[in-house]
Amino acid sequence: MTAQHRIEEQLTDEVVASFARTPDPRLRELMEALTRHVHAFIRETRLTEAEWTRAIEFLTAVGHITDDRRQEFILLSDVLGASMQTIAVNNEAYENATEATVFGPFFVEESPLVGIGGDIAGGASGTPCWVEGTVRDTAGNPVPGARIEVWEADEDGFYDVQYADARVAGRGHLFSGENGEFSFWCTTPTPYPIPHDGPVGALLDAVDRSPVRAAHLHFMVSAQDFRTLVTHIFVEGDPQLEIGDSVFGVKESLVKRFEEQPGGAATPDGRALGDKPWARSRFDIVLAPGRQ
Repeated sequence: MTAQHRIEEQLTDEVVASFARTPDPRLRELMEALTRHVHAFIRETRLTEAEWTRAIEFLTAVGHITDDRRQEFILLSDVLGASMQTIAVNNEAYENATEATVFGPFFVEESPLVGIGGDIAGGASGTPCWVEGTVRDTAGNPVPGARIEVWEADEDGFYDVQYADARVAGRGHLFSGENGEFSFWCTTPTPYPIPHDGPVGALLDAVDRSPVRAAHLHFMVSAQDFRTLVTHIFVEGDPQLEIGDSVFGVKESLVKRFEEQPGGAATPDGRALGDKPWARSRFDIVLAPGRQ
C-alpha cells in the first residue's frame, strides 16, 4: 500500500466514523454507504478539482430550474437509470403481478374524477383512444374500488403543466367497478422528448443521448391491502422502442397493442366521433399484495 493510498483510505474511514453516533440506524447506514461509494468514485476516476466544481455547478443549475411545475432532479434520476433501479429494488417481482416502471415528473395531485367510461383528454390534442381492462389480484379475483390515476402528454409531446395557461388536460382518475372493470377515453400516446432545455438536456447532449421517450400512458393504481402500482403501457410498433427509451422505463410486459380504428367505426360506448379515426387498447392490471 502506497503512502497516497493510505492517506485516501484514512480519510474515508474518518468520515465514515463521524456518523457512528447517528441516532437513526437507517440514516447511519445510508450515510456510511454513501460516503464509501462517493469516495470510491473520486479515487477510482482520480477526479480533478475542476471536475468536482463543475459537478457542483451542474447540480446547482438543476436546483435553480426546479419549481412546483418542473422537477429537474427527477429528470436527472430518470436519465441515469436511478429511478428505475430504485423501482426494481422496491417492487420485487411477485407471481403474475403487473410490473412497475418510472413515476416521472409530471404527476399532479387531485386530478379530475372522470368515472368509468369518462374522458381524461380534457381537450388535449391527439387521436381519441379507448382503453379498457380489469384490476385483479394475483389469484384472478376482481379488485373493486381501486383508484386508477391516468396521465399523459398531448400529441405535441407536452403535459398540461408545461403550458402557461393553467389548463388541466390529459389526466384524470376513476375507480374500478364491482368486477374490477374500468374504461376511459384518452389520446393515443406518441413519442416525445423529456424537457431538454435545461442542465439535464445539456448532459444528454454532451454524452450523445436522445431525450426522446417511447410513447406511453401513465397509470398509478392503489387499493387497500395491495401494493400501489406505478406503471405505464407502451405502444406496440412504436419505432422508439427499438431506438431506446431515454429513462429506461420500457418492459416487454407493458407493451400493448393499440388497434387503429377507421373513421366512422362504432365506438364501445356509442360516442360520436364522426369520420375521425380512433384507437383502442386493453390493459389488464394485476396487483401484488401489500407489504405486511
